Parts: sequence; C-alpha cells; structure tokens
Amino acid sequence: MALIVQKYGGTSVANPERIRKLASRVGRFKKQGHQIVVVVSAMSGETNRLISLANEITKEPDQRELDVIVSTGEQVTIGMTALALQDLGFKAKSYTGSQVKILTDASHGKARIIDIDGQNMQKDLDDGYVVIVAGFQGCDAEGNITTLGRGGSDTTGVALAAALKADECQIYTDVDGVYTTDPRVVPEARRLDQITFEEMLELASQGSKVLQTRSVEFAGKYKVKLRVLSSFEESGDGTLITFEEEDKDDNMEQPLISGIAFNRDEAKVMVLGVPDTPGIAHQILGPIAEANIDVDVIIQNQGADNSTDFTFTVHKNEMHKALEIIHKEVQPNINAREILGDDKVAKVSAVGVGMRSHVGIASKMFETLSEEGINIQMISTSEIKVAVIIEEKYMELAVRALHKAFDLDEA
Repeated sequence: MALIVQKYGGTSVANPERIRKLASRVGRFKKQGHQIVVVVSAMSGETNRLISLANEITKEPDQRELDVIVSTGEQVTIGMTALALQDLGFKAKSYTGSQVKILTDASHGKARIIDIDGQNMQKDLDDGYVVIVAGFQGCDAEGNITTLGRGGSDTTGVALAAALKADECQIYTDVDGVYTTDPRVVPEARRLDQITFEEMLELASQGSKVLQTRSVEFAGKYKVKLRVLSSFEESGDGTLITFEEEDKDDNMEQPLISGIAFNRDEAKVMVLGVPDTPGIAHQILGPIAEANIDVDVIIQNQGADNSTDFTFTVHKNEMHKALEIIHKEVQPNINAREILGDDKVAKVSAVGVGMRSHVGIASKMFETLSEEGINIQMISTSEIKVAVIIEEKYMELAVRALHKAFDLDEA
C-alpha cells in the first residue's frame, strides 16, 4: 500500500463527465489498497471567467478580494469530485486550502507556502477516506485567503506530498509526459521516459508549461518522487522526474540536450546611458523588486564614455508597470539617457545535463540561429542551460531549428 498524491488540472475537471472519469481512475487506485489525496484545479476557463467578472467591477481589483473571488473555482471542483467518488461508493472528503491550513505568506496572487498541517488529512486517510484538496490556494497568518499564482495547483500537490511523506506525486495533465519541446510547434518532438529535476526545473523556468517552476523546486527540495501523466489515457508510464545521481549507472551517456523550451511572455526593459557607478543595478532593480515584479535575464554593458546600458526582462504583463516605476522612482536619481520597452521578444532555451561534460553547446546554438538569420539580443547561461532573447516572430523557427540541430527528433 502506498500513499499517492494525484493532481488534476483544469482540462481534467472541465465538466461533470470528466470529473466522473477522474473519480473512476481514483477509485481504481483506492481498490488497490492505496491511500489517495487528490488535488484539483478549477474547471478549465473558470479562473479566467472569475477574473473577468472582477474586472467588470473595476479594472484594478484589490488583490486580497481578487484572491477571495478566484479561489471559489477550486471550491466548486473539490465538492463535485467528492460527490462523484461518493456516488461510486467511496468515502471522500473535500478541503479548501484554508481548511487544510496551507499556511502561506501574505503576497496575494503570488503567495508562497510556508507550512502545511497534515494531521486532519492523515487521520481521514487512515479512516479510509479519499481526501480532495483545492489546489492553487491557502491562507496567511491572519486567516486571509491567498492564491499561489498560475499553475499553483502543481505546487499544492507537491507540497502536500512532501508534508504527508507520500510515496509518489502524480501530475495528471492534458499531455502524456514531458516532451523534448512543444509538439504543437515541432510535431517530431518526443516524450521523455525520464528527466532529471535540474533539467525539469530549467525547462519549467524557461517556459515549458507542463509543470509550474515552484512545484519542481518543491519536489527537488523535499525529494518528492514526481511523475507526469495524461489524464486522458488509461495506461502509460508518463515521464518520471528523478535525481541525476540516482540514475548515473543506468544512463552512462546522458544526451547533450534534453529539451528546447520557449516563452512568449517575455518583455525587455532598456535603461540606456546611466552612470557607470557602484550600486546602479540596485538603484534600478531595487524598486522593481519592491513592486513584486520578477526579473529574468539581466545584461549590463559598459560604455566608453563612463556610462552603461542596463537591460532586463520581465513578464510581458508587467512591462508597463516596470516602465512606470523606472520613470517615476528611478529616473530622477540616475538621469538615464533613454528608457525603452519592447514586448515583441521571446526567450528560447536549450537545456541538458550533458552540457556539464561537453563543450561547444552554446556555439552550436548560436551557429544554428545565425544560419536561420535570427539575431540574438540577450544571452543567459547556467551550468545546464543556454537561453537567448530574440524577436518574437522568429521564435517557432528557432525552436524547430534547434530541435533538429541537437538531434532531439531522433529516438
């Protein structure tokens, strides 16, 4: 008997029929003697509908109240899932994030999990219940409802698995695993049988939509065994996300590159001609951080005239907010020559643990893009990743070219 946490996304609970199918799948695991915790998202499109309703009242809704509104989507789903399981003859009980006591910080819309009280859930599991928990939400120390941001149900699932010391966390989605890239862009993309946590974290952070970045971070930190599966297929092993050191003996030759990720949601902010003095980066990015805006790629170029150009990327939806902060709070202190924004860019990344032991990956990537006439605007690297910022219109061409150049379409 194992304790398994299963997370189902919005497409898996899109309507009552799919919820009944979900309940049947969960029931099969329960009949095998497993203890099951189910984490569900809101029905597909429901969160967007709730946000639209709020925007009909005001264009800038208060984040606390917006969390109250959007969290109701998952509350509907957990109740319906519990009813579906009960209708099949299983004992089932639903919990909101607040009822579980998923304690978060007070960053509404982007809250981070601090602690989870698993005692009541464990008692229910020991009493034979299937426990259904609302993903995407929790509560802060004051009891206010909080949400974890887009894709937060993945994080909920992994965090519950960690808190309950589950044997495995299964993420059910509309794809049957992790692919070398998005098959909608590259039809030749292949499903990976397994991938390391490091590679999955890089792929997620670079734009892969299969798993939320924070869920992978959580899984890696707490050694949660993670598997990505399709909620629409009755069989299949999906993709197992593992620790590299566990599999060295089985995979003596890791592929150089495991996947090509991309992200259309990038925007570039350029602060040109600022004084080349100590602390200038903090003067620019400090107010951005205080506004809770995440910064991704950063480049600073030193000029010959004792000035510097400072460029960074943010989420496309936050570019105008970032520009406003720089104009109002930063520019009076630094007197930049020019401040520009560009939301017609995209990020493309090559990810693979093979980079650790092989040289020339970046060179091959740059050569491939050059042959396609694609100009590189910014470059970011880590030990197992090379990412570039390019014009958005060339993104799909770049992904296809790199996927072929690194032989990812070959089994």
